[in-house]
Formats: sequence, C-alpha cells, structure tokens
Amino acid sequence: MRTRIAELTDDVQRGFIAEWAVTIALLLFGTTTLIQAFVIPSASMVGTLLIGDHVLVDKLVYSPGGAWSKILPYRDVRRGDIIVFRYPLNISQDYVKRAIGVPGDHIHFENKQLFLNGKQVNEPYTVHSQQFPDMYRDNFPAGAHAMPLRPRAAEMIEKYVVNDELVVPPGYIFAMGDNRDDSDDSRYWGLVPRENIVGTPVIIYWSFEAPTQDLINGNVGVDHIIDVVTHFFTKTRWTRTFKLIRGYPLK
Repeated sequence: MRTRIAELTDDVQRGFIAEWAVTIALLLFGTTTLIQAFVIPSASMVGTLLIGDHVLVDKLVYSPGGAWSKILPYRDVRRGDIIVFRYPLNISQDYVKRAIGVPGDHIHFENKQLFLNGKQVNEPYTVHSQQFPDMYRDNFPAGAHAMPLRPRAAEMIEKYVVNDELVVPPGYIFAMGDNRDDSDDSRYWGLVPRENIVGTPVIIYWSFEAPTQDLINGNVGVDHIIDVVTHFFTKTRWTRTFKLIRGYPLK
C-alpha cells in the first residue's frame, strides 16, 4: 500500500551496519503495521527529500506510552528527527517534516538562524530558496500578530510565546520543512500533537523524477503510468536508490 503525502535521529552508536540490519528486516518482514510506503510530492523537504522520492516509514520506532513502551524497543521523538504525521488540520493527509522542538524547548529565529534553548544551532540540511525577506518566516515568532495565521497557529502564538520565544508545550512537537522558504509547517498551522506522529522514514527505495500533480492525486493517472513505463531508466534517480534517511541531532 502506498500513501500520498503532502509534504531519523538514531543514536550514532547504532552504526551503519545496525541501521542496514533493521532496514533489511523491515523490507523482508514488514507490513503496513510495521512499515509503510510513502511518496514525496512536494518540495518542502528539498535538501533531504526530493519530489518523487519513494520512502519506507518505520512505524514502530516511537513509543506510544504506557506499559508497552517499557517492553518493546520504542523511543520518543528527538530534535532533528524526520517525522511522518497526520496533518493536524486534516488527519486524512500525511505530512513529513523535521522535528525542531520537543516539549519544554524554547525556540526563536533571527534572520533564518535557529536559536534553541538560548543557543544558536547549526542546521546544515536547510535550503533557503527565496531572496526576499519575510519578517515572520525568517524571524519566527516575531511579527506573528501582523500575519493572517490559521486558528491553530494563532492559538499557539497566543498561548505559548513567552519573551519572544515559542515554548513547546507537553504533548506537542514543533515541526518545520528543510526547505525553509517553501514549507507550510508549524509556523503557519500550529504544533503537531504527539499522537499524530506515524513514524520516521528510514530508506528511499526508489526515486523517480515526476511533477507534483502526478503524485498528489490518490489515484495513479494513466499519464503517470505511461511516464514511468517510458522513462523508467532515464528518470529514475539511481544514486538515491536505497539511500538511508538520517536525522540530525539538534542540541
């Protein structure tokens, strides 16, 4: 089953071999309960994930809480993880973004630079595609009151901005796209409820150069099928095939 989506930090100690072992096990034994295939149709994660990347998402990595979390090898969401989640404004849609803030974190931006808990943070994965400045986008949460924000984002600003910083509340994650100037994310629609998080992408199993309109429709169109059959070898991004997807630790 392949799900369309509108838009991992593992411990370094797990190592390359361990990650591949997990990936192979998922490929061999996974079901939609364990893993699920998704396709990336938008540019919000460009720099890390491209339009047309087909990824496998590990749905067992994050702890759901309760007794099971102490028995099974779950863990909680970490800053820098790439997460797939049910879009808070329409849970029938799945989004992929990067977890920038976890509960208790203080976040603000200055001229596109992330400051996390009072420290400037390096983000080597980000892409900035727009030259023109935007007060709110580049200096979040400054300028929020001049923005026509959606209700959940406006509520986030009203409740959780303290001393010009967003303080992430319990039970929520602040998520952003790596393509910072072209990403509809928590800045604009609010925080991600923890229970909405589905999992984390672990590997690109196929990457095919295709336009967004061919990937956002729930039904695969005839034109897309013809395109794949005709240009499979020339439009497949072979260098991305079986590429592992890793998070980046933010501290």
